Amino acid sequence: MVSADILERLSTTLASRHGADPSSSYVAKLFHKGTDEILKKVGEEAVETIMAAKDGDKLHLVREIADLWFHTLVLLEHTGLSHEDVLAELARREGISGIDEKNSRKEQ
Repeated sequence: MVSADILERLSTTLASRHGADPSSSYVAKLFHKGTDEILKKVGEEAVETIMAAKDGDKLHLVREIADLWFHTLVLLEHTGLSHEDVLAELARREGISGIDEKNSRKEQ
């Protein structure tokens, strides 16, 4: 079984790409291009994930979700957040009805 430590290792790698030469790293290039380019990539990967799911090819779907997760991690790093922020939010929601959780956001 693959360990969830991969998220920590990826986050460390992504953080190290800040300020790196854009010609030396794909992630450094995304950071250099800025928020709009990163958002574009997240959107593209989301669409590709949907299309892979519609095709029914499980391996293709897993690969597209990996791309989506990766680019989402890039977005988190770019905005000063991390996978730990998302995991904390998931932990907060654990055991709460999805309906109740969604309704609680309307009150905020």
